[in-house]
Amino acid sequence: MTSGLASLPEAQRQRASGRLDLCFGAGVAGEAPRLKTFLQSGSLRARLPRAQSPGWREVVTLNISGGIAGGDRLTTSIEVEADAKVVIAGQAAERVYRATMAAPALISTEIDVGPCGQLEYLPQESIFYDGFALERSLVINLGAGAQYLGVEMQAFGRRSMGETLKSGSWHDSLRLFRDGRLILNDRLRLQGAIEAQLTGPATADGAVALATLIMAGPSAAAYLDSLRVLITPEHVNAGASLVEGVLVARILARSLHDLRSIVMAALMHLREGRPLPRVWQG
Repeated sequence: MTSGLASLPEAQRQRASGRLDLCFGAGVAGEAPRLKTFLQSGSLRARLPRAQSPGWREVVTLNISGGIAGGDRLTTSIEVEADAKVVIAGQAAERVYRATMAAPALISTEIDVGPCGQLEYLPQESIFYDGFALERSLVINLGAGAQYLGVEMQAFGRRSMGETLKSGSWHDSLRLFRDGRLILNDRLRLQGAIEAQLTGPATADGAVALATLIMAGPSAAAYLDSLRVLITPEHVNAGASLVEGVLVARILARSLHDLRSIVMAALMHLREGRPLPRVWQG
């Protein structure tokens, strides 16, 4: 007699799903924003530690499935209403494992920041394992005067453990809107022999870790020159540009350790010395 689990297709047996919906409204003057919506299901969870900065709300997100594999579906919605200040941080690195099926893992995140609201979106790095398959979408909607600071980091294999990334599939889409108008449309795609592709001088020139740092809002332009100096030590390739009030920096490093060090220094600078979330400090 065949069990119900054994009779399911492989994609259904191994697929994890999760949804996280959060909404924050401005609190009383000087106090942290109010939590208005908190919905968590499946493998996605959120915790609300005590914030380190007055007037801010801090959130730590986590994926309790232990990693991401082919066929997983993770959806997150974050809304920060007018004048609220919120920090969203990932608990730890996210591991994207080998896909044992044709379907990729799908990660979808939508962020809305109301007029004069502030959101810092600080997930930690994603570590890609050989044979992974991932499609990810991030949509950011900003109201008038809203401020957004975000970072995404990827490590292509764990070189310190002797691991290489010979094959995989990564499709990444990031779109940023201000008042309904598309300001930034950033897309990345790597597929097939990724390790070989990363060695090219026009791609990563041998780098194995990548970060994209975005700051959008009224104060972004003031940081362009200082950020360019901060992210370009001799052992990395990096650059920063400013278009219509959106500051974008891309950093390539030959180790995850080097990348994290530069990203943390850049975040401290852009956050004007406010301490990073505790989960980043370990």
